[in-house]
Amino acid sequence: MNDKLPSIQEWKDLYEAAIEFKKMECWNWMWDTNIFGVQNPVTGEIGYCCVMGGAGEHFALAVYQGSEGLNGYLKLQSGESYPSLEDMLNHQKLLMASFEDREFLQKEDFQLIKKFGLKFSGPNSWPLFRSYRPGYYPWYLTGEEARYLTLCLWQAIEVSLRFKDDSEILTPPVENHYLVRVPKKEKADLSWRDEWIEPLPLEKGEIIVEPIDAVHLEKIKRKVPYRRGVWEVDYFYYPSPIKEKEERPFYPYITLWVEHHSGLILNHYLGKPVEYMSEFQGQFLKFAEDYKSLPQEILVKKEETFKLLEPITSELGIKLRRVKKLRMLEEAQANMSEFTAGKNEM
Repeated sequence: MNDKLPSIQEWKDLYEAAIEFKKMECWNWMWDTNIFGVQNPVTGEIGYCCVMGGAGEHFALAVYQGSEGLNGYLKLQSGESYPSLEDMLNHQKLLMASFEDREFLQKEDFQLIKKFGLKFSGPNSWPLFRSYRPGYYPWYLTGEEARYLTLCLWQAIEVSLRFKDDSEILTPPVENHYLVRVPKKEKADLSWRDEWIEPLPLEKGEIIVEPIDAVHLEKIKRKVPYRRGVWEVDYFYYPSPIKEKEERPFYPYITLWVEHHSGLILNHYLGKPVEYMSEFQGQFLKFAEDYKSLPQEILVKKEETFKLLEPITSELGIKLRRVKKLRMLEEAQANMSEFTAGKNEM
């Protein structure tokens, strides 16, 4: 993605669209289950839009990007639970234009509002634009994102007015199809038409299990001949983001090794989201060698963890078992989230 910042004109266009969207107050007749699509004229990707605010709490237009974004939305709608707010956000891919209390805006937001001479007051009145990507802290928009979100706001106004007159317009003629506003370039402008489109299948990342270092394994077998106890292991997003230079802040993955009976944290490891799988096996071997101990059994919850550990545990004579709940590890995770709560301002 092009991370170039929005131009002054792109910001002005976005604020104009957001102000008009708020004037409509379409959350008075639409719910966040009334979802429709807007195709990005540049990339062809479909953003699945929902109007928030029907419950009178959070007023916004959310644009869930592509099949990945739609999948995150559907999981939320199904009531799927997440260990923490950060974990929930880290499974979402969307752009959002929301209307907040003044206290939720940052210095950069106020600078733009002042630059354009805009005036807002009262609760749920201040426009706020953010980009959500899996593994990253909610962040300011790029120029590409600002242009697309502007289009989505105008199309949301169009669709919501039609929905007000006829609530059946979003009812699909065929299951698993969504009404999508599809653009067509005509000279300098875009024209829009309706199409019923089935989302593309969600692409699942392949779990690549690297060959195990046989020499390292033999060394561990000699150094750690005995197997004692039961360990729990899992990895998840660490609840406090990390910011490097001018880069977008990201949530690192943390791997925890916890003793199953006592809850003692045996080891932890922080890594970037793009690196955690490739480093997972090596980190375990290093930990086993340094700790000079191995368990009789390892409990895991995720399929990915099982696949990464199985080549090692089978060679070391450790029983590996998938379970639905890792009681001690999840308790440690909850304590970690509680400890870092309130430290996530960027």
